[in-house]
Amino acid sequence: MTTATRERDAVQVPMVPNFIGGYASVPESDRSVWIRNPGTGLPIAQLCLSAPADLDVAVRGAVEAQRAWALIAVKDRIQVLFRLKALMEGRLEPLAQVIHEENGKTVAEAKGSILRGIECIEFATSLPQLMVGPALEVSRGVECKMVRYPLGVVAGITPFNFPMMVPLWMAPLAIACGNAFILKPSEQTPLGGVELAKLFAEAGLPAGIFSVVHGDRVIVEAICDHPDIQAVGFVGSTKVARAVHARATAAHKRVRALGGAKNHLIVVPDADPELTVQNIVASVTGCAGQRCMAGSVLLAVGDIEPILDRIKATLAALVPGQDFGPVISSAARDRIAGYNERATANGAKVTVDGRKAKRVGDPAGYYIGASVIEAPHADHEAVCDEIFGPTLTIVRCETLSEALTIENASPYGNAAAVYTTSGLVAQYVSERASAGMVGVNIGVPVPREPFPFGGWNDSTFGGGDLTGEPGIDFWTKMKKITTKWSDEHRSNWMS
Repeated sequence: MTTATRERDAVQVPMVPNFIGGYASVPESDRSVWIRNPGTGLPIAQLCLSAPADLDVAVRGAVEAQRAWALIAVKDRIQVLFRLKALMEGRLEPLAQVIHEENGKTVAEAKGSILRGIECIEFATSLPQLMVGPALEVSRGVECKMVRYPLGVVAGITPFNFPMMVPLWMAPLAIACGNAFILKPSEQTPLGGVELAKLFAEAGLPAGIFSVVHGDRVIVEAICDHPDIQAVGFVGSTKVARAVHARATAAHKRVRALGGAKNHLIVVPDADPELTVQNIVASVTGCAGQRCMAGSVLLAVGDIEPILDRIKATLAALVPGQDFGPVISSAARDRIAGYNERATANGAKVTVDGRKAKRVGDPAGYYIGASVIEAPHADHEAVCDEIFGPTLTIVRCETLSEALTIENASPYGNAAAVYTTSGLVAQYVSERASAGMVGVNIGVPVPREPFPFGGWNDSTFGGGDLTGEPGIDFWTKMKKITTKWSDEHRSNWMS
């Protein structure tokens, strides 16, 4: 059976709804896209792309709902999150299956991403302790205190690679702080967002406090421009992050936009071979390399050929469809393969070619194996570009200083890692790497709550953080209140 025949047989698929005002509804639109299972290439749903008028409806409902939500005590607001956590834990398997089908992650990877999102819910339930503002008697009979207030209606624009985890970076904390939250998921993976909307509603969240509006660039721009949306969180490519930041801040919104990355793994001769090989391979191929924390460039300091040989052999032995899943689309697969195709002409060597990898699974799926490109210099495109696939580029360096010079020269600054058994080397690299997140013998150095996620340089735009304790500052505004009740101390300086 041909792919075209199979696709014709599969066109009876559900329409993906928006979730506005507590109800699921399919927008009236003449623009739509297929949602495809990356493992088979077949449609599993159809998504109608919303218009700005659909966003207006969601925002109007959110404005009304948020006024009442903000008056509820934080200790009562978080009860919804306790119920949400329990629901998600009880349905981990089916939720992971949704992500597996729309994104292509292995079921184990999908479960891991959901559990990471649940950690963010758990953190948000601690707000009654964390939102306590300072108070001080600044002068006899005069008190100053600071009180947090929600911003109002806020929005999150999230990527295809973590359809449930990244929305959970933002929504639970923002909602617990008293805001109404509008989610615009990736149009490639909209199903996770719809599942979250159903779960929030089942957990007892009032209608209008969590809405899902699907769409493409049209809705992104409408979110940036809408006068009643007070803050925007974004996770995606650097190109779009920069554009979202510029447009939303021009509309006087609070913005935190997280962009792309090119993460460097520095390996020195005293590195533990077993730990280094295992960890780097996992960093490169986890989620098929489609994550902004993936290890991408290996800076080989000195003579580490035995470690490099083991890394290459391990990557070459991995089976797409068994050891990791497909990439998101045929276009992504072809783009990733293009770096291998151009490598030789550009002076590099492809020592492990993912295009030739054996694989399991549907032959129409978007699979590509792990690759290793050995670059002749640090300006090679495979060293500089965010490939966003299971590709590792190796650059040989004579010294640790040379490796750090290459790392520091990257316009990105999400993550860096060093593999060493020396505390001195670890400290040296940690202090000098130009990245917001650094790992020592950890190739995916994602901080966990209460520490926030976020990089430097062209990997991030805007102030504040979306997660962790600093995220509370992002999703709230402070009011300073000064009070004097007594007339007994008129001689003080504030009389």
